[in-house]
Parts: sequence; structure tokens; C-alpha cells
Amino acid sequence: MAEVTIGEIVRAHYNSGTYIGEVKEDRGDRYLVEVLAVQKHPLQGDIHNYGAVEDVFFHARKALANHEKMNVKKAAVHPFDGQVPDYAQSLQQAIALYKDKLSAEDTAYNHAALQKLTELEAGPYRKIKS
Repeated sequence: MAEVTIGEIVRAHYNSGTYIGEVKEDRGDRYLVEVLAVQKHPLQGDIHNYGAVEDVFFHARKALANHEKMNVKKAAVHPFDGQVPDYAQSLQQAIALYKDKLSAEDTAYNHAALQKLTELEAGPYRKIKS
């Protein structure tokens, strides 16, 4: 685990998504991080039963919003060396990468996850512009 400082730009894994953000506070075993961009879109479905579509509640999992704060375990926070992308563009790119991955294999899970991503794009993500 690399030590980071308040104000540093980091990459943080949180609830199956990966984000680029700014460390706002040190909270002991966690950092409070403000989201600035999405690097990997959160997984769809039941993350406790990954790949299952039957007998589970298949969640549509949204990415955290621009400037939303997350309380991340220190082990999941790493220094980020690079240009911070625009939030809306990073979200679109993360969705496209996830869709490509899901489209690569014909499974019930991948179909359900693609449907949830499409619903997110038509619903809450529709309003996000770069």
C-alpha cells in the first residue's frame, strides 16, 4: 500500500468500479476521495453471486457521480500519474469498454448486464454531457 497525501490525485477501487479522484481526508484506515473520473464501470448484477442471473436480484449498478465522495479502504487507493480525463468522457469510455467485454462472449449474464447498461444510458446517464 502506497501512502498518499491530502490533495493527491489517486486511482481508487470502490464497489466493483475504479475511479480517479482527489484525496480529501485521511480517516484512519480509509481515505475520503472525491470522484473526478471513471476508469472502470461497476459490475452489473449481484456482485456477491457474480455471473448468476437466476434466483438473484440483478442490480443495475451506476458509476459514482462527478464530485461524489467515497470512503475507500487505504489498500484500494493508489497514486495516479497522468492527466485526469473529463468525467463524462471517462464514463462513456468505461461503458464502451465494459460493453465490449460483455459482447465478446454469449452468456445469459452478459446479455442481462448489457441490458442494464443500456437502461442506465437511456436513464440516469442520458443527462451527463461533456
